[in-house]
Amino acid sequence: MTDLILTRIAEALERLSPAPAPAPDFTGADAFVWHTTPDRLEPVPQVSRVPLSLLHGIGRARDILLQNTLQFARGYAANNALLWGSRGMGKSSLVKAVHAEVLAQGHPCTLVEIQREDLPSVGRLLNHLRSAPDRRFVLFCDDLSFSHDDTHYKSLKAVLDGGIEGRPANVILYATSNRRHLMPRDMIENERSTAITPGEAVEEKVSLSDRFGLWLGFHPCSQDDYLAMIDGYIAEHGLVVDPAQLRAEAIEWQATRGGRSGRVAWQFFCDLAGRMGHAV
Repeated sequence: MTDLILTRIAEALERLSPAPAPAPDFTGADAFVWHTTPDRLEPVPQVSRVPLSLLHGIGRARDILLQNTLQFARGYAANNALLWGSRGMGKSSLVKAVHAEVLAQGHPCTLVEIQREDLPSVGRLLNHLRSAPDRRFVLFCDDLSFSHDDTHYKSLKAVLDGGIEGRPANVILYATSNRRHLMPRDMIENERSTAITPGEAVEEKVSLSDRFGLWLGFHPCSQDDYLAMIDGYIAEHGLVVDPAQLRAEAIEWQATRGGRSGRVAWQFFCDLAGRMGHAV
């Protein structure tokens, strides 16, 4: 009777915490998403992205990130990268577009996305990636930021610094954030003003962004860049629109949105294409 009870308890615990799935066949896809409970890497058959040529107004960041990724894919030294700045300016789109361009140039490289809330499991993920030394992995964390009582940033250091085991040589981290220091400025100032040693109070959190070798800033775009983005989408999809009408409608659209960005340009294009009876 006791053995039966113990068996049922063990089965119940296994259902609550399933055994982690083994590492997948990395040759089966160019991109994966990391999930937990149980740990598993799920392949992404088709990544949602736009061509690199359609990303206007971010030429410097594009060139730097592409060169860094090519170096890494070729087996050379490269830096972790933090893409920070204005919302909707193509930070995550650039990461995915650069990955596609590297593949198009014939350099095998696998994109692995991890959610911010799953950062505590990053050590287990790194063990999976470390077990495939013949492949190169870009670990991608989108919209990364930390609140006052958030300790997830400590897990991120496993990727940036690697601890005693060291970061796997076949893994690099790209993260995007609206904040340069990954935490709100008012939080930084508050900790500095109330701490006994103000400089040390925020050093651990603020210095986290310093561990990224590349800082790529994204700033609000000009009207010319905004219109160039729309022109690029129109040319890519073969739409024919009167230039004067297009300019007037595009400017009116951004005025109603209260700002310009790559996201606003894409949203205007989707509205325009829909009204013209085109799918995108």
